[in-house]
Amino acid sequence: MPRIVPISDLRNKTNRLRELCHEGEPVFVTRNGEGELVVMSQALYEQMQTRLELYEALEEAESFRQKGHKGRPHETIMKSLKSRLT
Repeated sequence: MPRIVPISDLRNKTNRLRELCHEGEPVFVTRNGEGELVVMSQALYEQMQTRLELYEALEEAESFRQKGHKGRPHETIMKSLKSRLT
C-alpha cells in the first residue's frame, strides 16, 4: 500500500517520515491534495538504480538478439572469465 503524506510532514514530522522511508517503500508527498514529491531511503534509491541498469543491459542484449547476433558460446565466456582471474 503506498504511503502518502502531506507536505507539512516534511517539516513537522521529519523523523516519522525518515522511519517510513527506511521501511523499504517510497513515500509520496502531496501538496494541496496533488502529488508533489517522492521520498525514499538512499538504499532503496541505489537498489532501484541497480535494477534499472540491469534492465537496460537486458534490453540491449535483446536488441542484439533480434538483429540476428548469436552471441558467444558459454564455454568461450567461461574461459575468458577464468583467464581474467588468474
